[in-house]
Amino acid sequence: MTTLLRGEVRTVLQAAGPRQVRGLALPVGVPLHEARRGPHDGARGATRVTSDGSPPPVLTFEGGQIVYQLDQVAEHGTGRRRVRVATYRYAPLLSPMHPRLMQVVAEERAKHALGQRTA
Repeated sequence: MTTLLRGEVRTVLQAAGPRQVRGLALPVGVPLHEARRGPHDGARGATRVTSDGSPPPVLTFEGGQIVYQLDQVAEHGTGRRRVRVATYRYAPLLSPMHPRLMQVVAEERAKHALGQRTA
């Protein structure tokens, strides 16, 4: 479990939801469940809050190439053990690296399918 410093909120990264994939074009042979997956899904940690005390609207990784969008902030626990958890979802439409990732996924799926046919 991550130790929080003052001005931080627990953070969880998850796959894209309906809001993040609306209007997303899929390469041929790539199912939606593959396009929803981000490279950092499942990661847990802490994020510094903004000056008004709220989590930032987006988190970026890989020099801004991978983007996760704030989905919700929930409070868990009771009394002094109460903590806020910010859930971010992968945002493929905002991630400049997403088309390249999907191209690699499409190529790997095509290689696998070709291997299955020749076996």
